[in-house]
Amino acid sequence: MFWKFDLHTSSHLEALLDKEDVTLIELMNEEDVLQECKAQNRRLLLFLCQNQCMQDLVRMITTEPPAGVEETKRFKYPNIACELLTCDVGVINDKLGNEEPLLETLYAFLEQPSPLNPLLASFFSKTIGNLITRKTEQVISFLRQKDGFLSLVLKHIDTSAMMDVLLRLISCVEPPPLRLETLIWLNEEKLAQRLVELIHPERDEERQSNASQTLCDIIRLSRDQANQLQEISQPDPLLTVLEQECVEQLLQNMFSANSTESCIINGIQVLLTLLEIRRPGFEKSYTVNSSILLAIQPHLIHFHQLLLKPPKRNPMLTTLGVLEEPLGNTRLHVARLVASLLYTSSASHAVVAQELCRLNTMDLLLDLFFKYTWNNFLHLQVELCVAAILRPCPHQDVSQEQALTDTPSEPSATPENSAHNLMVTHLFEHCHLVQRILEAWEENDKIQSEGGMRRGYMGHLTRIANTVVHNLEKGPVHTQIRLPEDYRGRWETFVDQTLSETNRKNTIDLIGTGNPRPSSEDDMESPFPKELTLQQAFSDYQIQQMTANFVDQFGFNDEEFTDHDDSIGATFDRIAEININIDANTAVFEACSKERIHPFDDDEEDIWEEKEINFATQTKCYKCSGFYFSTMLEVGNNICESIALSQTNVLKRFV
Repeated sequence: MFWKFDLHTSSHLEALLDKEDVTLIELMNEEDVLQECKAQNRRLLLFLCQNQCMQDLVRMITTEPPAGVEETKRFKYPNIACELLTCDVGVINDKLGNEEPLLETLYAFLEQPSPLNPLLASFFSKTIGNLITRKTEQVISFLRQKDGFLSLVLKHIDTSAMMDVLLRLISCVEPPPLRLETLIWLNEEKLAQRLVELIHPERDEERQSNASQTLCDIIRLSRDQANQLQEISQPDPLLTVLEQECVEQLLQNMFSANSTESCIINGIQVLLTLLEIRRPGFEKSYTVNSSILLAIQPHLIHFHQLLLKPPKRNPMLTTLGVLEEPLGNTRLHVARLVASLLYTSSASHAVVAQELCRLNTMDLLLDLFFKYTWNNFLHLQVELCVAAILRPCPHQDVSQEQALTDTPSEPSATPENSAHNLMVTHLFEHCHLVQRILEAWEENDKIQSEGGMRRGYMGHLTRIANTVVHNLEKGPVHTQIRLPEDYRGRWETFVDQTLSETNRKNTIDLIGTGNPRPSSEDDMESPFPKELTLQQAFSDYQIQQMTANFVDQFGFNDEEFTDHDDSIGATFDRIAEININIDANTAVFEACSKERIHPFDDDEEDIWEEKEINFATQTKCYKCSGFYFSTMLEVGNNICESIALSQTNVLKRFV
């Protein structure tokens, strides 16, 4: 039966190829030209690989199309040309990679004045990147002969496609000996130093941002490829220069006389990447080079001053009112940097710890923790700082999130451990951590008893309190923790009663065994019949407790909203860990189901009839199930300003 539909019709492309005067444009107008090219249609490839056709294709992707054409059609042929040149067909790769006139035409795109057309730049980047992968030796040899190649690429670094060209040269060159040779060439051209020079207050923000992102990618790629370069017993020259020579220059640019917020933030991004001991989703861990810490230590006072006097920001309107002095992206990045510094394990860590204690930076971060009640991004970083101080693992590389939950081993007497012990003493004796926890908790209880909202930091404060309790009992630094005498009794009562009760409630139970405590929101309309109120299967109160406890347990982690795909599922993996105990009365549930679910009736209206759907009537039924996803969206809308909405406030909106 398939044959009568004539699914294998002869292509109109073949008819065109039979014409003696067929043009490249005619072929490009055919819908199946790309498919036939990938299928390696011999006649089509012979036509495309003619010198004139190849020159025309390269010019299409490197020359601005004529003006006056409708924008949707203006780049039609450049786009098709790029797809044909990069469809990974051997004869096209050979023709383009072996013919120097074609490479010269392609290279001429870099010699155009700035700014480049972003779309054409992406076509150029994709084409040259494909050649670097498929015709590596020929293309690398060609580019090395061009004295101004790297200067031209950096000149156009404000166009993001140029970043891809540099990263292709670092990550897509094989075999390892040729890759090392390419890295040595790029290092001789001072690629790392020139990228650092672009992170400067006098450069435009786009150029700074792209240079910073390129450096971060180079660091990560170089570390990931370290094993392959070990085969030839020579370290990555770019990574070596970045770790040992460029940090001081970067810091000088960040804190120059006319420093800008953009320069500081982009510089911190590079420092954070250098301080990474483990990337999310990767098993391999890295050791932080001591020279990085030694370069940062003299500038800690500048970072401390940024916490005290950040760049001026305008008041921000939030759902809780006007925030006169937003925390700002700069202070959030400084907090992230301090957390990363505290997690490093290096012989130079002691000087960093001593300087942080001298500056009293942790005390200032705790002040900000309680001042910015609803900024969960800041709360997470301060929690990580406390966890790093209380749970040092100098001989065990762990991620920051792991350090919040893993049981550490007993450390040996090393300079790193001495530095950690110094920070522990500082945290309890000078920062008064225990007193702050007790006072903040009592203040929150008082506010809630008066009908106010629960403080947004309470979930993180609970985890900090649990970390302190754990280390007081059996942590590796428990001998350094000394509670003030006048607070010892209050703390023990708090741990035995208040904190214990909070932890019990955080073990989520959809259906409680006893009557729920009164709540100010228990009068919300129930989806179940009134006569089932006392025995309802999923009461409004219990949904409230489930979502509120969910926030208490997990909070919000700004690392889960990064561009790494592997991190996206982390939040939902943690949801799967919740222990849900459902012990509903079967008869009650069936009664509720019968009340809500009606069987189809032949006399009722046609269910397939097209009609307008009113989504407003459906919102109430699903507002709880969409709580977490909606919360993610709400937080995402504020991430640029680093001001997170109150978790409690979000809860009130969706429950």
